Formats: sequence, C-alpha cells, structure tokens
Amino acid sequence: MTTNSAPPKTSPTIESRDQLIASFAAGEKPKDAWRIGTEHEKFVYANGDHHAPSYDEPGGIRALLGELEQYGWKPVMEGGNAIAMSGPDGSISLEPAGQFELSGAPLDSLHETCAETGRHLEQVKAAGEKLGIGFLGLGMWPDKTRVELPIMPKGRYAIMLRHMPRVGSMGLDMMLRTCTIQVNLDYASEADMVKKFRVGLALQPLATALFANSPFTEGKPNGMLSYRSHIWSDTDPHRTGMLPFVFEEGFGYERYAEYALDVPMYFVYREGKYIDAAGLSFRDFLKGELSVLPGEKPTLDDWTDHLSTAFPEVRLKTFLEMRGADGGPWNRICALPALWVGLLYDQGALDAAWDLVKDWTIDERQTLRDAVPKLGLDAPISGGGKLRDIAGQALDIAGAGLTARARFNRAGDNESGFLDPLREIVRSGKVPAEVLLEKYHGVWGGDVSRVYDESSF
Repeated sequence: MTTNSAPPKTSPTIESRDQLIASFAAGEKPKDAWRIGTEHEKFVYANGDHHAPSYDEPGGIRALLGELEQYGWKPVMEGGNAIAMSGPDGSISLEPAGQFELSGAPLDSLHETCAETGRHLEQVKAAGEKLGIGFLGLGMWPDKTRVELPIMPKGRYAIMLRHMPRVGSMGLDMMLRTCTIQVNLDYASEADMVKKFRVGLALQPLATALFANSPFTEGKPNGMLSYRSHIWSDTDPHRTGMLPFVFEEGFGYERYAEYALDVPMYFVYREGKYIDAAGLSFRDFLKGELSVLPGEKPTLDDWTDHLSTAFPEVRLKTFLEMRGADGGPWNRICALPALWVGLLYDQGALDAAWDLVKDWTIDERQTLRDAVPKLGLDAPISGGGKLRDIAGQALDIAGAGLTARARFNRAGDNESGFLDPLREIVRSGKVPAEVLLEKYHGVWGGDVSRVYDESSF
C-alpha cells in the first residue's frame, strides 16, 4: 500500500473535475517510454519458532529496515519511526502486519526487473541471516491467526483497521494475512488505456489461477487454491471487484474518476499525520464540506492518495496496476510482469488477447472471477469450457508479444523465457497451491510447518 514519502510541497488545489480527469491523462506516454514497475510482498518470520516479528522486538522489522541502509537505502520516517525505505531500486514499504514489500523502479525490460528482484532478495536474505529471520513466498499466512500478528506503526493502517470490520468480514485478513505480486504498466492514450484495462480485467482470473498459492489457513487446508483472492470477495464492496462499467461504451478517464469519487474515503494526510475520514465522501471534500476539514478543498495529492484506497482487480492511477496474483517464489515474481507485458505491450498481442475475451458477458466474467479462488484452472469460461482451455493460448500470445518487443540480455535471450514457470504450470495442469496440497496430504503428513522449507526464499 502507498506510503507518503515525498518531502512536503505545495500541491494544487482541485478547483474542477477536469483536473481529476487530467490526472489520468498525465500518465500517457509514447511507446518507447513505457516502463515496467513490479511490486512483490513476502512474509517475515523468525527462524526459531516461525512467529511474525513485531516492529520493535530485537531482530524485528525496525532492525531489518536498519540493516538495509548499508545497501544505500534511506529511511522514510513517520512519527519517529522508519516505516519505509527509498533507494535506486524503488521503495521498500511495510504492509500492516510487517509483510515486506519492494515497489520496484520503472524499468525498460524484464531482464532489468528480474535483476532488481534478485538484488533485493539477496539484500534481505543477508540481513535476515544476521537477524535470524526468514522470508516466505505465499499468498497468505499458512498458520497464523489475526491475533498472533503484529501491527506496524503507520497512521493509515490504524484508520483502516478500525474501518474494515464495518464494511466486510475479511478486510482484516486482507491487511494482516496476505501477500501479492503486482505489476504497473503504462498506456499511450485514453483508448490504449481502455483496451488494456478491459483485457487486464477479463484475464485477471487467469493470473489468479496461475499464481494461486494460498491453500492453508491456521495450519489446515482452507478449501481454496487462492484464499487471498477469496478474501477480496468480502473486504469492502465499495472499493473492490471486476468493475463492469469498464466494458461499457464510452468508458474512459471521466468514468473512472466518477467511480473513484464514489469510493468512500479513508483518510486525509496533513503535516505528517493521517486524519481519519473513513466512510466520508470525496465529493463533499470537493465542495469544501468534509466534516473533518471544514471549509478546506482537496489538493491533487489528496486525489492521488484517494485513488490508492480503491482496490479493484485492475486499478488506474497514472498507470494500470494488475492486482490478481498471490505472492510466490523468485521465478514467479519475474513471471507475473512477463505475463502482462507480453499481453499488453505489443499491439498484436493486445489485439489477440482482446479477441480471446471480447465476447464474454458481464455475468460470465463475474462467474469466472468468483470460481477461480476455489477451482483455479478448472473455473468455467464462456462457451462451456474451462480456464485451462485458454491458458496455453494466452501464454502463447504473451510469448509472441515478448518476442516482438525484442529486449535482449547479454546472452542474446529475449524476455519470453520468463514465462517458463507458467508454461510448466499449464503443462502439468497443477497450480502452485495444488502442488502444496499434494505434499501436505502426502510427504508432509499433515504438517503445514513444512511449507517454511518449501516456500522460503
């Protein structure tokens, strides 16, 4: 989740809705300036007993952040605590229960993205060895209850933790017990954004299935392959979901702005502190009628913050975020951006991907989304088939898109090899969670703690 880390500055006051729409248009870039921003989260655990370290305990999260300063990372402070780090590889931030996230720099190629991931994991593993902590690549804590988890000292999280139980039964699980991999991608124009948004939404369940990696809750199978994805179904209906309006005629920046205005607020950030505005209306804020800041109108920074509090399967800011995947190991961190760059960054691939999904109805897209957390690649698609029936075709399209991009490493390889872990999943017919469940019911003898050996970095 977003961390306010920029130095104080004067942000323009919003005087008209045209500024809201213009904020999305400001993200438009020519194709040669398109970049790849990869985000990935991992669970932190103590090697001795697998507990989740608190912020202040010896060898805990504060100490971990401090260890990373030797690699050039600089602390971002809030209330006297380092709550994030900034550096040449982007930013490191803390999710609510100490999940450790790298939000990578905008990079030109997947080769650069994977190298960035490798540097980050080498650094945190070296720090972890010194502190006696490890890092787990899953979509959900396999064995922790909510009460066993610490809370990080970030103001926005205190507000969200209070608000979540008012609007859904699993919002606290989303905050405290899940991890994801995401990729942020650019667009050239409003029309380009619309097509990428539609393909991204329609095929997001495919990413959820291929990366499904959260089959355990509190030490036992939970009946799902991606429980992380299931959690979003009852987190907060006002700010989640498949956004059917994206497929309606006339969709564009203005329609997304209207959607975002209807998303209830969480907070306003002023002078280094978060003011609780949970449940209030940004529309009232535009009129200077926000009860917690009477007479004050929002700035563009407030709008940017507000956009970060909507959590649909694909999210628009000044770029598009693909949000459907569970956390996982190193090779799948590189595979997630490979899937979406391959599908969305080459026009031929984008057109072919749209041809796969353009005839799906709203109900068919929603049915697929609802079924994927439990069924994975066996979830039903339009026409009576299953998701696995088009998975290989989608990967072929992505591979062709990556080949057409012609980004090579020093060995002369293009980017299509980063799809290999996903090709193996399709070939085997088993998503990652199914592999873990087989081991749980087999060689692990029902001992979920074995997942720490299986899925740690």
